[in-house]
Amino acid sequence: MAADPASATVPVTGWGRTAPTSARLVRPRSYEEAVTAVRECAAPGHRGGIARGLGRAYGDAAQNAGGAVLDMTGLDRIHAIDAAGGTVLCDAGVSLHRLMEVLLPLGWFVPVTPGTRYVTVGGAIGADIHGKNHHVSGSFARHVLALELLTADGEIRVVERGTELFDATAGGMGLTGIILTATVQLQRVETSLMSVDTERAADLDDLMARLTATDHRYRYSVAWIDLLARGGAMGRSVLTRGDHAPLDALPARARRTPLAFRPGQLPAAPAFLPEGLLGRTTVGLFNELWYRKAPKARTGELQKLSTFFHPLDGVPHWNRIYGRSGFVQYQFVVGYGQEDALRRIVRRISERGCPSFLAVLKRFGDGDAGWLSFPMPGWTLALDIPANLPGLGAFLDELDEEVAAADGRIYLAKDSRLRPELLTAMYPRLADFRSLRARLDPDGVFRSDLSRRLGL
Repeated sequence: MAADPASATVPVTGWGRTAPTSARLVRPRSYEEAVTAVRECAAPGHRGGIARGLGRAYGDAAQNAGGAVLDMTGLDRIHAIDAAGGTVLCDAGVSLHRLMEVLLPLGWFVPVTPGTRYVTVGGAIGADIHGKNHHVSGSFARHVLALELLTADGEIRVVERGTELFDATAGGMGLTGIILTATVQLQRVETSLMSVDTERAADLDDLMARLTATDHRYRYSVAWIDLLARGGAMGRSVLTRGDHAPLDALPARARRTPLAFRPGQLPAAPAFLPEGLLGRTTVGLFNELWYRKAPKARTGELQKLSTFFHPLDGVPHWNRIYGRSGFVQYQFVVGYGQEDALRRIVRRISERGCPSFLAVLKRFGDGDAGWLSFPMPGWTLALDIPANLPGLGAFLDELDEEVAAADGRIYLAKDSRLRPELLTAMYPRLADFRSLRARLDPDGVFRSDLSRRLGL
């Protein structure tokens, strides 16, 4: 593309490293180059384009076979910070990591963070990401006051929250246009440490009872769950909850630099690891050790932000540990009152012996206005599964049916294989989204492997 003479056709994949497709990768360095790139995507003979951030969507949402992928990380300026009111205006290519570096010394933290800080603001809005605080704070777009959107006609629109275009863009997987800037409301903090309570739950029912009874006391809450445990131990878990530590909770030495942000880092995972490294035996051993080493009950432990929120970020390219075949991240939510459906699904995963050592259960609060936003009030389970597990596709299809029957939904930002006929039941505003897309982008300038696969 003329917008970037260095652009080239390259294989592109999601963080799960499955189903790579080739696309022309373009890296705009200015808004003008982004506009030019979009207009060229609309030219006859082109297969459209899709924005891409830091590549942490697990599936095919930021891939576009035969078309263009616009790497927006070159647009990464922080334009303005209101240190009194707690807002930031920044480019969509700014990462949450960069925001933490800049904002924590000022006493502010991002309102929502997922399990990695290496996502861009644009990606956070496009996927309407959630974190450990959804039951309190909702998803990311709830805290976005306004954004600038580059639409298919090559125009830049200011989009205010509460409008149809905003609601279609929040969770819209980049299909309404390219987010250029956003104004985000921040969370006030006194320190860069977390006060954390940890406890073990003996089984799934014990875990759900603990979460239901006491989650309202905590801003952040998550449970690691052993999906290989069976029988009376099915769903045994380690429950971790906390809040930002106040200044008076810090020891005297730490109070000298209470807002320091120094995430550590281990060596990167090797480029190539043997297949089958994370099989049932090794994951079963890991799960047993992880559960046994966790305290039965511990309160008020001080942890770094990176330890509490982003432990995997300490290992660069950790997705390589699954080998060349990659892995599938599967995340669903079912509503409160559908606990039997959750039990059935956990039991099926346990009986199937899916070797997942990165499985977490959380409670969601009220959903947000985004038409394709994933969270809804209920229970959400996310797990990583090696992609080469025999019969995995058919097994996950069966789980999709269970989720749909329970009026639940699958998270599109992590999906790589959902059947399109289940979407309507899972996302009630799907028809509205398609209708707005048809009006806003009648020629399908913005498209992705995900949008073609699911008919978005």
